[in-house]
Amino acid sequence: MEIISIVVLSLSGLLLVYAGTTRLIKPLKSFCLKSYLDDSKIKMEGKVDIFNEMRGAGTSLAVGGIIIGLGTLISELMLASFVVAIIIFLGHALGRLVSLGLDGKPNKQLVQGLVSELVLGGANVFCLVYSLI
Repeated sequence: MEIISIVVLSLSGLLLVYAGTTRLIKPLKSFCLKSYLDDSKIKMEGKVDIFNEMRGAGTSLAVGGIIIGLGTLISELMLASFVVAIIIFLGHALGRLVSLGLDGKPNKQLVQGLVSELVLGGANVFCLVYSLI
């Protein structure tokens, strides 16, 4: 079971570091801005507030991913890494589900994001529970 826990934490950490770093370096490439970028009437370039928000959120995701990844290397951090992963993945999924109910269905990439957050969040819950019993 330890191998499965390491794989789950590795995937979770790598995904968050990738997504966070991408938002930090190239905020306009984020999937959540895709529908705005596809509309030629909306100009996103030079929108300091949008860049600031995307980079701030991206950095939080990347740092969370680093903490989760450290759980694969330092056994004393494994439980904390599961908790961080659960909070990030299921927290994002909950927000997306609320938005789905209140705002309607988003684009395909964001729905795929919801599915991956639910899967990785659930996998981290499973590993955390298994490691506690």
